[in-house]
Amino acid sequence: MKPVGAITRGTTNPNRLRRVDNFIAYRCGGPLKEAAQPLVIDLGYGATPVTAVELRGRLAAAVRPDVAVVGLEIDPVRVSDAQPFADPPWLEFRRGGFELAGLTPVVVRAFNVLRQYAEDEVAAAWRTMTATGALLVEGTCDELGRIATWTVVEGGVPSTLTLSARLPTLGHPAVFAERLPKALIHHNVPGHPVHELLRALGRAWETEATPFGPRQRWPATIRRMRDEGWPVLDGPARWRLGELTLPWPG
Repeated sequence: MKPVGAITRGTTNPNRLRRVDNFIAYRCGGPLKEAAQPLVIDLGYGATPVTAVELRGRLAAAVRPDVAVVGLEIDPVRVSDAQPFADPPWLEFRRGGFELAGLTPVVVRAFNVLRQYAEDEVAAAWRTMTATGALLVEGTCDELGRIATWTVVEGGVPSTLTLSARLPTLGHPAVFAERLPKALIHHNVPGHPVHELLRALGRAWETEATPFGPRQRWPATIRRMRDEGWPVLDGPARWRLGELTLPWPG
């Protein structure tokens, strides 16, 4: 089966995807625990397999020890270079793209992959990656993973948007604008829901200024958003991690 897609830039760093890994364990833990074969695909893991190795370790510890992770890359050199890190059947590396190498995973993580595509290519990629019923967690982050955004896609349709930050280094929520998923990044203009969301988040943040720092300011900001009528999902336990999740603002 010929891989579908283009080779990613390959940028990666240890712990870069820790935030989304934590979310996957929380959001997708139920389906993984119930699955007869708890398979997760890390699509486009990059020039080194470190984030796939970390994903397998985190899910094995947080969800169930027999979670299997397959890292997929279109570049055969990256697949070959990753083999010393493989630990079959729990961690493998194969050549593949949006077609998922013919596998039927429970969850697909595709991070910093669609950012290099045109916006009009995103919907087709979502449909292809979820065609077998997988939950897709797709998004982007900065180079160190301190600012990240992602969506959960089911049946080709995005259901939620999550904004996540390392709170001690968060200066202002405006930084999320440059790391929005590809499907939203060009819609951050007046008249579009994501623009109104980021404006409201910025106003709430500015209103909730506190001498106690961003760890206290962020939950207060989200409470204000909720009080203003925004359909905030989850609760304080997730907020304290630096997360805000809402229905997809499409």
